[in-house]
Amino acid sequence: MMASVVGGSQCSLSVLLRRGGGLRQVLVRGFSTHADKPKADCSKTKLADHQKEVMKRGLPRRSKIPNVSNVIVVASGKGGVGKSTTAVNLALALAEVDNCGVGLLDMDVFGPSIPRMMNLSAPPEIDQNDKMVPLSNYGIQCMSMGFLVEEKAAVVWRGPMVMSAVQRLLLHTAWGPDLKYLVLDMPPGTGDTQLSISQLIDVTGAIIVSTPQDIALLDARRGAEMFSKVHIPVLGLVENMSVFCCPKCGHQEHIFGQLGVQRMAEELDVDLLGEVPLNLSIREGADRGRPIVISECSSPQARSYFNIAAKVSQKVAHLKTK
Repeated sequence: MMASVVGGSQCSLSVLLRRGGGLRQVLVRGFSTHADKPKADCSKTKLADHQKEVMKRGLPRRSKIPNVSNVIVVASGKGGVGKSTTAVNLALALAEVDNCGVGLLDMDVFGPSIPRMMNLSAPPEIDQNDKMVPLSNYGIQCMSMGFLVEEKAAVVWRGPMVMSAVQRLLLHTAWGPDLKYLVLDMPPGTGDTQLSISQLIDVTGAIIVSTPQDIALLDARRGAEMFSKVHIPVLGLVENMSVFCCPKCGHQEHIFGQLGVQRMAEELDVDLLGEVPLNLSIREGADRGRPIVISECSSPQARSYFNIAAKVSQKVAHLKTK
């Protein structure tokens, strides 16, 4: 049995029914050729405009963190390249170079390392606005998930819980007053945390940390490309563990390769901010909670971080003038 259920000047829809009821086949017939072409074009334009509007509504609006002038993310595509060590020493060096207030935020929910590196462990206090008060050491304000859980406890959370924690760390920490820089120690990779940060807050720029090793460079490039896609400028690259200098004979050995980060910086058209050597004092200082820029501030290793901080300060100032 054929039943016409929709008809008109533009199209007709016929339905073929089974005996005893039930839908068997749908036939669309007779699309009108009398439609005005300008009307079709106008309809497409309205549809495109509507889709753009829906996309805009779907993205959260970026917020400015109160009392913070510049947010600098320190990231890497791969774990184990010294990103957290770089973030800690960079934050301390920025405070010294610019003589300003600096905060350090540990965004690695599953593997926070800032508490150990900054020699902090007490849980944060909650102020009258239900915000967490950061802990301080060496003149730096710090916040980390590691302050909220035991050091040896495993955080076993699904994505929504992680994103909720990330949002609370970002927007419910009572920074201040008047921090010139907030340095974010990012988790490795290009996942939900990175995307959430790029959508939730205004980020001044990103610093990518990598060793010269080819495998690390592959992931570092992905990190740089991710920030480019979310419209966060890459301030530059840092080559960590660039060279090992024997403390006894002075012989230099490029254990992880040579010039890899320099070549990638040229390909990406960004600056190489500095090279940090593979050095025992840097590792020991991080493990003891006495970063190298504090424990051996006049050493060549510490000077590497101070030079990087000076370049970052110049780049941020340049971005502000644009």
